[in-house]
Amino acid sequence: MRVLGIDPGLRNLGWGVIELQRSKLMHIANGRCSSGQGKLSSRLLSLHQQLTHVFETFRPHTAAVEQTFVNKDAKATLKLGQARGIAVLVPAQFGLSVGEYAPNAIKKTVVGIGHADKVQIEHMVRMQLPGSNPKSSDSADALAVAICHAFHLQSSGVLAEALHS
Repeated sequence: MRVLGIDPGLRNLGWGVIELQRSKLMHIANGRCSSGQGKLSSRLLSLHQQLTHVFETFRPHTAAVEQTFVNKDAKATLKLGQARGIAVLVPAQFGLSVGEYAPNAIKKTVVGIGHADKVQIEHMVRMQLPGSNPKSSDSADALAVAICHAFHLQSSGVLAEALHS
C-alpha cells in the first residue's frame, strides 16, 4: 500500500510517499511544493497543480494530512487553512479518503513523545525510512505524517482488508 503524507503550508507544502509492505515501511519519494509570491489565488492554484502532479506520478492508495493549529495571527491562520484545503482537496479528487492527525499525535507515533522538535522528527524519520534523506523539514514532517497514517492503518485492520480485496 502506498501512503502519501502532506504537511500543509501556503509558502511550502511538504509531501512524502512511503510504501507499506506487511509491516515494513519503505521510502519512495519526498519533496516540497512551493507557491512563491503573488496573489493568493495564484499561489493556491500553483500548490494544487504541483500536488496533483505528485499524485499522478506516485499514485498513492491513501493519504493523510497534518491538522493545523490556530495561532495568534488570524490572517496567517486563515491562509494556512486555505492551503490545507488544497491538501485535502487533491486526494479527494483522486477518490481517496484523507486521514487527519494532530501534530502531537504524529510526533508521539514517530518519535515517542508528543512534543518532539523538528530535529528529533527528522532523525526518527531517517531511522524508520533508511535512505529517505528528506529534502526539507517540510518533507520530513510529511514523511512523519505518512508513517503515522501507516501505523494507524495497520492497527485498525484497514490494511489487511485492503490487501484482501
